Amino acid sequence: MNLDEIAGIAHEPDGTPTGVVLLTHGAGGNRDAPLIVRICDEWARHGWLAIRYNLPYRRRRPKGPPSNSAASDQAGIVEAIELAHTLTDGPVIAGGHSYGGRMTSMVAAQGADLAALTLFSYPLHPPGKPERARTEHLGQIKVPTVFTHGTADPFGSIDELTAAAQLIPAPTELIEITGARHDLGSKTLDVPALAVAAALVFVARSGT
Repeated sequence: MNLDEIAGIAHEPDGTPTGVVLLTHGAGGNRDAPLIVRICDEWARHGWLAIRYNLPYRRRRPKGPPSNSAASDQAGIVEAIELAHTLTDGPVIAGGHSYGGRMTSMVAAQGADLAALTLFSYPLHPPGKPERARTEHLGQIKVPTVFTHGTADPFGSIDELTAAAQLIPAPTELIEITGARHDLGSKTLDVPALAVAAALVFVARSGT
C-alpha cells in the first residue's frame, strides 16, 4: 500500500478491512493531530482501514493556515477517495476536523462516491459572525452525515448546527460533546468511540 501521493498514514485492522475511512485535518494542523490519530485507531479496532492524510496546502508548506487553496484541497480529497476505492471493495467513508471536514463535505456535495461523512467541529461560521454561515452546499449532500461537535465551540452553537444539518437531504446525527470547544477535548467522553459508533450505524442501515 503506497499512500505517498496523498501524504497518508494507514492504521490497519486485523484481517481484511470492512472498508476504508479517510480523515484529514483542520486549518492549522496536519495528519498527526492527536484527535485524528485517536479516531483512526478506533476505526481500525472496528475492522476498518483508516487513513489520515495531509491536504495539498499542508504538503506544500509545513506550517500556517490554508490560503486560497480550497480548489486544490478539494482536488486532493477527490484523489484520496479515488485511491481508497482501489484499496477496498467495501464502503468508503470520509471526513475530517474543522476545515478538513468542510472541504470533504464540499466534495461530497459534488457527488463523490462515499458511504457516509464524518465531520468533527464543522466550522459553521467564523467565531462571532453567525451571519457568515457556510451552508450553501449542504443541500447537495446525499450521504448520511455524522457531526461531532462541542457545546462550547465558537465556530457554531449546537442549535445553529442542528438547523444546518436539517438542510442535508440524507440522514444526519449530531453528537454533542458537553463542554468541549473546537478541539473537542473532553475528560469524560470518548469522542472517537461515539463518532465511530454513530457512523457504523449509518453504514449498517444502508447495507453497504
